[in-house]
Amino acid sequence: MVLWNLFIVFFRIGCLAFGGGYAVMSSIQREATAMGWIGTGQFRDIGVLSSMAPGSIATNSATLIGYQQAGIAGAIVATVGMVLPSLILVILFAAFFVRLQDRLSVRSAFYGLRPVVTALILYAAIRFGFDEQLSSGEWLNGQTLGMVLIVGGGLFALLKYKWHPLMVLGLSAVAGIVIF
Repeated sequence: MVLWNLFIVFFRIGCLAFGGGYAVMSSIQREATAMGWIGTGQFRDIGVLSSMAPGSIATNSATLIGYQQAGIAGAIVATVGMVLPSLILVILFAAFFVRLQDRLSVRSAFYGLRPVVTALILYAAIRFGFDEQLSSGEWLNGQTLGMVLIVGGGLFALLKYKWHPLMVLGLSAVAGIVIF
């Protein structure tokens, strides 16, 4: 039953996984906590580990949650559930996109999805980074200020100096150890 639940939950999330892994993280958190599989603190740890591992953060999160619930079989089932909808869609889109790519309606639809995907990623980042502060109402504390400084510094390094994301991740981890 656990394996079936893992497959169904992650298949359903995979069906709605527009915008990539970060845009889906809030859905994974909501579903996994509703099922009682993980708590908020555990999800934050899973998100950090998933973002540092190769591959999609959403798929990696599904794999870790599946492993935590049912071992290797759970990891496989959750991963398959997460990637199967995308695989099916890619095969279908590949078959038809070649013929439809020059249509104005198709280009317009993709253009319209860009701001929504950006908003979903921003929402996931806020929920992921500041969930405890959102739920407790304590925005003005030292921990929040430290996180905002790390986020700002990382964003500045990425945009202004074009640092490699791995360098920013590593330095952010060191900053987190020093600050907290």
